[in-house]
Amino acid sequence: MYINITDRKEADNKGSSGALVHYLEKENRMEDKQEPERWFNGQRNDIEAYEVRRALDGNRAKLGNHEAKFFLINISPSQKELAHLMEKYGRASMKDQLELYAGRVMDEYAKNFKRPGINGHKDLMWFGKVEDHRYYTYKDKEVQDGLKKRGEKKTGNQMHIQVIVSRKDITGKLKLSPMNTSKGRNAEHSKKMGQFDRMAFKQCGEKVFDSQFGFKRNLTDTLAYANIRKNGTVAQREQLHILERGARANDRSRAQSTDLVQGVAEGLFENTSAMLETVGSTLSAFLDIMTSPLESVSTNDVDETAIWRKKRRRHGQDESQDQGMSQGR
Repeated sequence: MYINITDRKEADNKGSSGALVHYLEKENRMEDKQEPERWFNGQRNDIEAYEVRRALDGNRAKLGNHEAKFFLINISPSQKELAHLMEKYGRASMKDQLELYAGRVMDEYAKNFKRPGINGHKDLMWFGKVEDHRYYTYKDKEVQDGLKKRGEKKTGNQMHIQVIVSRKDITGKLKLSPMNTSKGRNAEHSKKMGQFDRMAFKQCGEKVFDSQFGFKRNLTDTLAYANIRKNGTVAQREQLHILERGARANDRSRAQSTDLVQGVAEGLFENTSAMLETVGSTLSAFLDIMTSPLESVSTNDVDETAIWRKKRRRHGQDESQDQGMSQGR
């Protein structure tokens, strides 16, 4: 699941929303649909473009010329996720399901501000649109290499959701900016202005999708996995290596690995021992993985395996091995 928030898209968000609304109507113009795709907001799904523009532009009281008036949220399911929806609901019902999903994502958006009175999507002013296609732009490598033309449709299932959300809440009284990443150095300021953890919001998008649609997400398909591979510390990468091996072992340890990876990404575990201590009843399964022959390992992996073999033989006697793991690196 790819979820991204931007304050610019084809139009400056410090002025009218008209240009952005017009841009997001492109499929209705280009595809010449008999039934144009309407906008939705969790309460209606027959909203006209002019209603969207009028509502957003009318909800900007006391916002200065330099301040953002709205934000764009792109919600793009992966090919695996779209295939799951297609199999479960069929193409005709997929859009309805994605609209419901968008409402739940906006619930998480609202909760992320941790502001009194902002508890769900009904407290926000937002409008979403399901789009069927994506088009090549000059930024795509295929266009740069001359293999595709700008404006040509991309192949495959490209269904995704675009959401415009107002900077002000539905009452027009509160300012809500997902670009505010204050972490609370000044507690009173953060309480008044709110704060927004964009990474946590994106993670919620995955969890909501999995829960709502019964999607069994693989470890390698999680945002946390990608973040660790790209930006993780040495300790996080070592922990991820164990989880990858667990994910390949069996269904039980695969599910446990997927559950643990978020904690690894957040840096909750000082070392691999600390991570494994949280596994609880499935610890033995991970110990089996730790002591199994490795197809390709580093020196650290060998040292780690030897330590856990000793720990199993001693069966809970001296736990000093845990410290040895972290000190040995």
